[in-house]
Amino acid sequence: MKMAIIKVINGNFFIDSEGYTDIAAVKTNAHALCSTLWNAPDVITACVRIVDENLGTVDGFNEVITHNAPKSSEE
Repeated sequence: MKMAIIKVINGNFFIDSEGYTDIAAVKTNAHALCSTLWNAPDVITACVRIVDENLGTVDGFNEVITHNAPKSSEE
């Protein structure tokens, strides 16, 4: 089974990386991506998911990241 890491950041969809066949490797990379997104000041919302060839979620890995939106200068 081949796997990929997909992400949605602030409403924009991306394939982060693909071609994995080892579950430990894909989970390690997905966790690293989540850590980066949790610490990114420009990320308001994000979702990271590991998927298989049928776009099914692998091992239930689906992390949703949300931060408070920055306050506008008018508030």
